[in-house]
Amino acid sequence: PENISCVYYYRKNLTCTWSPGKETSHTQYTVKRTYVKPVLGIKRMVQIKWKRPELAPASSNLKYTLRFRTINSTRWMEVNFTDRHSNTDQTYNLTGLQAFAQYVIALRCVAEESRFWSAWSQEEMGTTEEEAPYGLDLWRILRPAEADGRRPVWLLWKNARGAPVLEKTLGYNIRYFPENNTNLTEAMNTTNRQLELHLGGETYWVSVISYNSLGESPVATLRIPAIHEKSFRCIEVVQACLAQDQLVVEWQSSDPEVDTWMVEWFPDLDAEPSAFSWESVSQARNWTIQQDKLKPFWCYNISVYPVLQDQVGEPYSIQAYAKEGVPTEGPVTKVEDIGVKTVTIAWKEIPKSKRNGIISNYTIFCQAEDGKEFSKTVNSSMLQYGLESLTRKTSYTVQVMASTSAGGANGTTIKFKTLSISVFEMFLITSLTGGGLLSLIILTVAYGLKKPNKLTHLCWPNVPNPAKSSIATWHGDDFKNKLNLKEFDDSVNLEEDRILKPYSTPSDLIDKLVVNFENFLEDISIEEAGKSQENILEEEKNEYMTYPYRPDCPPGKSFEESLVSTEIPPRKSQHLRLRMPEGTCSEAKEQLLFSGPSLGPDNLCEEGAPNPYLKNSVTTREFLVSERLPEHTKRSLNATVP
Repeated sequence: PENISCVYYYRKNLTCTWSPGKETSHTQYTVKRTYVKPVLGIKRMVQIKWKRPELAPASSNLKYTLRFRTINSTRWMEVNFTDRHSNTDQTYNLTGLQAFAQYVIALRCVAEESRFWSAWSQEEMGTTEEEAPYGLDLWRILRPAEADGRRPVWLLWKNARGAPVLEKTLGYNIRYFPENNTNLTEAMNTTNRQLELHLGGETYWVSVISYNSLGESPVATLRIPAIHEKSFRCIEVVQACLAQDQLVVEWQSSDPEVDTWMVEWFPDLDAEPSAFSWESVSQARNWTIQQDKLKPFWCYNISVYPVLQDQVGEPYSIQAYAKEGVPTEGPVTKVEDIGVKTVTIAWKEIPKSKRNGIISNYTIFCQAEDGKEFSKTVNSSMLQYGLESLTRKTSYTVQVMASTSAGGANGTTIKFKTLSISVFEMFLITSLTGGGLLSLIILTVAYGLKKPNKLTHLCWPNVPNPAKSSIATWHGDDFKNKLNLKEFDDSVNLEEDRILKPYSTPSDLIDKLVVNFENFLEDISIEEAGKSQENILEEEKNEYMTYPYRPDCPPGKSFEESLVSTEIPPRKSQHLRLRMPEGTCSEAKEQLLFSGPSLGPDNLCEEGAPNPYLKNSVTTREFLVSERLPEHTKRSLNATVP
């Protein structure tokens, strides 16, 4: 509560009123009235009165010990004195106290010739006389400049160190002006202890005075630097540690002339001006604060500013906890870059509101599916770590623990499985396979360039042209012109490539074939009479014609009739068959006997018997007749060509 005032109605009551401040529910107020009467005209003194103990010998002088402390302090101070009077009422003036401060006082005594002290008297409370305000400590919070070039500045002030605890203040006078123009001074009045100003970009001076019914405090001044002014820097390092029930902050400076510092602290989660605290330090490079003045498990931002006369230098900031605890939750973990034997474990920082302390390190726990477990501890600056020497194609469970000085908390548990083959191995296999195929292609091309005929023969074998076979020699060029077989076309499918495609067939083709065949028998009997089988193979280049004997040749029919009456069955490919009449069979036997000793009469007319003359020395080629040809052209001839 603020603005407390009391009125004492003589012999009736004491009535006190106050402003409760922020309204809260279920708030109880306790009012205490204390009296020690101050000495009028003497500041910072209280007068203590007591009665001499009844059991004390009247002839003995008594020694006294008076102890006192302010009401909000736990440290006692003592004063020793001797009373040489035997009067019952005793008085002592305690001086050197704070103005308008409340003190707790106790007293004990002992006879000069005795060693036994009395017990402490009942504690009493006294208040020193009120004075004008003692003084103020002034500080500022600089905000970034706005779009119009003006800069928000928060002014903060409090009672200076050593000011009376019960000091009354009625208000504050604030004045500010540009450093180079005092004529632009502006004044304001407020009862609050903070004020927001919107200043220009130049340097400003600000002054604050507090006042009450007894007077004004000394002026507190502060220089606000220009926006583009560069602050000096001299603090090298700042450290914070806990010592018993205190938080100790120490720092080192490179400038020996700087001997005044401003320590600023506020909760990390609350950057409002009302949450800021500050304290001036002189002739020292350390600062302490009681732990109970800071909230436990809260992170505080602590900054130390060097102050040289009216210049405020660049601060050095750290974070600290008055009391640390175990984190409320652990870090959220994930896996990245899973390999065959490696994996990267990454995690996120725990929110500051749930850390409860400064994270000192992280510990990674990893367990394989076979139960093997290992761990790795890293410092708090790392948020990922690569695990190595894992087993290929194995499942693992990973968990990360965040630790403070009070303990650690485990994060989320994740599972992953290492790869069976790595990207590099896949690339290597692909490269080797592709390289092998490329080498094979290069060798094939080189071989083809060196020996093009063999490569062509392997890839595109020569297909004999029936028009150029020995059957074409039966009747010279006339037969070639009439047969006029086409070359095979590469663009046609395999089945069509095997079909012999003749041009228009004359109607007298069958008759001429019979005549040509008879002439051929006469020619071959003359040419082959005196030659052996070996000469025939060399001279004809393995080109032969065979006419196997058909025992089913009906008697009484001529060769021509039999040939004409034979039709090609409806198949895609047929052997061309030559049927000989029974009368000509014996004549053919006699003529073919001259071609070699291996051709006997039994071999010619016996069905299915192999011809020793043609065995292993000829290749059978099928003449294909398209099913689309007219029916009168579908006649079969049985012939062998190389």
